[in-house]
Amino acid sequence: MSRDNLLKGRVSLAYHAYHVTICTHNRALLFADFTDGRLVVAEMRKLHEEGIVNSLAWVIMPDHLHWLFQLGEKMTLSEAMKHFKARSAQALNRHHGQHGVIWQKGYYDHALRCEEDIQAVARYIVANPLRAGLVKKMGEYPLWDAIWIRGEWANGRINSPLRDYLPVLRPLGHVFFLAAHIMIRRFVVAGHWVLSLNCG
Repeated sequence: MSRDNLLKGRVSLAYHAYHVTICTHNRALLFADFTDGRLVVAEMRKLHEEGIVNSLAWVIMPDHLHWLFQLGEKMTLSEAMKHFKARSAQALNRHHGQHGVIWQKGYYDHALRCEEDIQAVARYIVANPLRAGLVKKMGEYPLWDAIWIRGEWANGRINSPLRDYLPVLRPLGHVFFLAAHIMIRRFVVAGHWVLSLNCG
């Protein structure tokens, strides 16, 4: 798909949830080296800490990145992705002492609809290494995270401050997380990023 086609119909809304896919240049297997993957994770975390996005779930595959986040107010979606790609490319090139092209032009994005189950989207994203046959268990793959899922998969239950309320929240699904116009800014509780979203 051409870059122009990728731009058609793209909408950038603050506080909306997006699933973004970014591929490496020529689909090079850059992140088969987990050290390089962690450099990218560090840049993702910076965008979260700076309030540009609220990171919900992500996985770094050998030649691409899937990232689910809530867009903040500071940048448009296009600006945030350009910022991330530039900073992560600089970090990788600095690490390797080179000036190469890291990412392909453009990116794929999907703005989540209110009726979508955001946790199901997160599970689909982080399960990419399993579907690709890279590992047999998610615990064997180091380059992923999600605000709801890591504790659930690692310990057989959700290890989150929200776990006691999940029986009530689960039936509400994405309608609760995205339709409710409760804009609680990001904060950290026991190492987890907890937030609510809206539909814009």
